[in-house]
Amino acid sequence: MEMPSKTHGVGVFLELRKRLQTGLLIVGKDVASSPADVVVTGGDSSLHIQTPRGEQSLTLPPGVTFQQGSCIPTSAGESSGEELHFRLRLSVTKATDEEACDSVMETIRAKETYCFYCQGCMTRLLEDRMFKRVLPLPNGNWNAIVDDWCCHADPFPSRKLMPRAEDCLLGDTFFLLARDGSCEHTLTEEISSVGSEDSQDSKKTCRRLKLVSCKSCSSVLGEAVAPETLKLYFTQVVVEPAVGDREPDASLNRSLFLERTVAARLLDLSNTLSTFHFSVQTPDGKAFLLLWLLNSDSITASFPGTCVGDEESISSPTPHSESPGAARVLKLLYTSCSDPGVQQREIVTSWEVNAIGHPLVLPLTVCEELLQVIDDSNATLPASMRSMRSYEVAYLRL
Repeated sequence: MEMPSKTHGVGVFLELRKRLQTGLLIVGKDVASSPADVVVTGGDSSLHIQTPRGEQSLTLPPGVTFQQGSCIPTSAGESSGEELHFRLRLSVTKATDEEACDSVMETIRAKETYCFYCQGCMTRLLEDRMFKRVLPLPNGNWNAIVDDWCCHADPFPSRKLMPRAEDCLLGDTFFLLARDGSCEHTLTEEISSVGSEDSQDSKKTCRRLKLVSCKSCSSVLGEAVAPETLKLYFTQVVVEPAVGDREPDASLNRSLFLERTVAARLLDLSNTLSTFHFSVQTPDGKAFLLLWLLNSDSITASFPGTCVGDEESISSPTPHSESPGAARVLKLLYTSCSDPGVQQREIVTSWEVNAIGHPLVLPLTVCEELLQVIDDSNATLPASMRSMRSYEVAYLRL
């Protein structure tokens, strides 16, 4: 399930859209020189792509089958010198259970016991936490619109919503928890400045945060927002039910954990808030990355040209799982707010002026990691799919 390494071209790329019951197949001309060299056939929940370099086989989701004979060549546009494009049809006979892909923020329940681990080193940070109440916090920008709803002065200017001893409050990107005695042995605190002291915006002047880190590996986990309250970002911790001696899977690398965690959360928020635009921001409120969620029903498979025809690169799929290289994904358009391009700056300005984008606050280092994950995804796509208008394109695996 690892993303293929960066290459100058993709040998075979496939995107299936279950809702549209269609698919797009792109084959590099270093793999097949003409459409006649590509033969696509379907089997029992499988898809086979035959090229002069060999055959690639993929396991399709339950209820999804390829319509035999439906693969036809289409125009590759400006990329016709490097790529062959094909369209194909699918048959979707039943709904699949895989549409449900809740993030950890959606799966924590009251009256159950959980353990919190540092995602970096898997040290157990908080043990056997049972929450009597698990409550969602208002949207991240709720305080900014109080004046639009109140006919008098803001009644909450100096009040913060804080958890009680057995509460878990859920923000868009963090947990708010009450501190207990075990924190002294697993967490450390450090004062850090956020924002610019030279900022002309009085609302974004330099302020000091008390950062909370893992005592074992020094990874920043969140903030101490009050003497007895912890804010832990969902990208920094692993939350598991406290069932026997169960331990979290430590084999998941950081990039893949971040990718799947963010993708699941974007899907949750999109479904609950009916929004498709997200502004990833640092704690000082500065926009870092703009994300536009296009669709969530895609399954993609990508084989670099160096791997096409390499039998060792594809192992036999296990039952109820997808083949290596195939994954459920979110398709995104994105732009970095630090991009110097004129068109990109216009996009950023338009989002800011029109208040487009639900804010998602993450530590600066996590924002940088996320951008790297998205850029890596973009780099593995065929040249014809890496951009759309003035945005870049990326896929995040669920």
